[in-house]
Amino acid sequence: AYMHATRLWTVTLEISVMMAQFPSPEIAQRSYDFRTLGLGYANIGGLLMNMGLGYDSVQGRAFCGALTALMTGVTYATSAEMAAELGPFPGYKRNADHMLRVIRNHRAAAYAKPSYEGLNVNPVALDAANCPDQTLVILAKSAWDEALTLGQAHGYRNAQTTVIAPTGTI
Repeated sequence: AYMHATRLWTVTLEISVMMAQFPSPEIAQRSYDFRTLGLGYANIGGLLMNMGLGYDSVQGRAFCGALTALMTGVTYATSAEMAAELGPFPGYKRNADHMLRVIRNHRAAAYAKPSYEGLNVNPVALDAANCPDQTLVILAKSAWDEALTLGQAHGYRNAQTTVIAPTGTI
């Protein structure tokens, strides 16, 4: 259900790019050129409390990491599916090498690989060992596999798909 909702909201946000009102012509043009989305979640702390996981526990962080990896992998896979039908975002061609490197690095983080491409600081890898729901870990890895495979074939409809607000801001 979470993956299905993620796919539906990715499509909904993609549609909203053409319907949105922007504060300036420059911002509107950039939004059309890169088709950035802002899928995310709110009240992850409430979910953790409901599950009996501490907000700052190893298991809580691992669970949130897996949930976020799954959501973001699914959104990029969905974006690549849309690109197969509608074409990639207008700025994709000149950014394809960099975009695919970013996706490969996200995939590597989902698999907790020891090395990444073109980074000075390695990201925090998915902590599979401490995630209380191993199904999320398996699904997250699969989502990033699909996001990379589809993106290599079709590009991506959106340069950015997710945004997570900093803790305490909403």
